[in-house]
Amino acid sequence: MALQFIGIDPNTGDGESPTVWVDQAKGELVLQGWKPSPELEAECAAFEVPGHAQGIPDSEAVIRIPARMAGMIREACDAVERPDMA
Repeated sequence: MALQFIGIDPNTGDGESPTVWVDQAKGELVLQGWKPSPELEAECAAFEVPGHAQGIPDSEAVIRIPARMAGMIREACDAVERPDMA
């Protein structure tokens, strides 16, 4: 798998690095973020949406991404939708 690096949190410190990549081959965004608090994870797991089972499957995770990275996520969305941008 060859990931296309999009960006890293501009306020990142030595030990933290929320990051955005694109996997063109799979047509997916790849996000690295902070682990949620147990309270936030429980709130997400309990959220009810019609047609969606409650809970978080073992193959999925809740992550936190700072809002200041919204532009990078938009760029990643554009890149994954237009493979010629790679």
